[in-house]
Amino acid sequence: MKRQKFLFIDRDGTLIEEPADEQIDAFEKLQFKEGVFRNLGFICNKLDFRLVLVSNQDGLGTASFPEETFWPVHNLILRTLEGEGITFDDQLIDRHFPEDGSPMRKPGVGMLKDYLNNPAYDIEGSYVIGDRESDALLAENLGCKALILGKEGITWDKISELLFAGERIAEVHRQTKETDVHVRLCLDGTGKCDINTGLGFFDHMLEQIGKHGMMDLTIRVKGDLEVDEHHTIEDTAIVLGDCLLQALGDKRGIERYGYCLPMDDCLCQIALDFGGRPWLVWDADFHREKIGEMPTEMFFHFFKSLSDAARMNLNIKAEGTNEHHKIEGIFKALARSLRMAVKRDIYHFELPSTKGKL
Repeated sequence: MKRQKFLFIDRDGTLIEEPADEQIDAFEKLQFKEGVFRNLGFICNKLDFRLVLVSNQDGLGTASFPEETFWPVHNLILRTLEGEGITFDDQLIDRHFPEDGSPMRKPGVGMLKDYLNNPAYDIEGSYVIGDRESDALLAENLGCKALILGKEGITWDKISELLFAGERIAEVHRQTKETDVHVRLCLDGTGKCDINTGLGFFDHMLEQIGKHGMMDLTIRVKGDLEVDEHHTIEDTAIVLGDCLLQALGDKRGIERYGYCLPMDDCLCQIALDFGGRPWLVWDADFHREKIGEMPTEMFFHFFKSLSDAARMNLNIKAEGTNEHHKIEGIFKALARSLRMAVKRDIYHFELPSTKGKL
């Protein structure tokens, strides 16, 4: 029997905008969050989550927040959502002030005790959706996951994408007699990087991929640098390409293609295609033997290994006089191309190919 999953959804700041005084006690204060109807309606139509409203309403029922100013607006919120096919199975509203220290108040789980230790419920597969740290703590206390609006670029568009299509993460560890390479890649990240290959300039270039590609990227490499840089650079490209291939999964809904950009005196152009057929066209000349600790002859080899491992068609052209700017521009253009190509559209969640296979 399939266990039931839930979305425990905050109200103020999540479904509706929260005013400065933190009380929605008048109709003129009511404004729904951008994207909430389209995306929450999509979730209700396409997925099997049940919705539970979980909200702290400080002092509800006291003189400072009379019930007669709360319920008319609250009921209008629910009726408006219902008109878009969005219904809540349950609504849990706590009235305590923070100083009361009540276990019923979020992030306490007192209001949610009926959802805990029930074998019919999949709490680990459930989510808290909110806008505050208290919502993240509630998820932690429940033992489920959290999606916090405004944190790390999370919007209602991103929430529906992640719930429908999943987070695209790949982690690969490759060990040979020459190198030990570990790469973790999240295509749906915010550009956080933690990179150490033992080659400072190479680290700087790889960071461009994460930062400008809006991908979270961890790379740890121990290579035989006492021999030379070749194995470290080549094997990093192989593992990074493998991560790209794995994270893309079946490639449904992706843009598939992706960019050119100037950098001072240089113009760098990259076109790529995640069509499953590796190929590299390289039109870039370098006249220095090294940039930093990185041999310029290895630039071609890096992108060839990356293209092969990711099974992508990669066309690179760069012109300019400053060698540093030229290669940095290439890496930045690659990042922007990747960002464009891996973008997903869950409303057109199809394979971008007339062949039916990529």
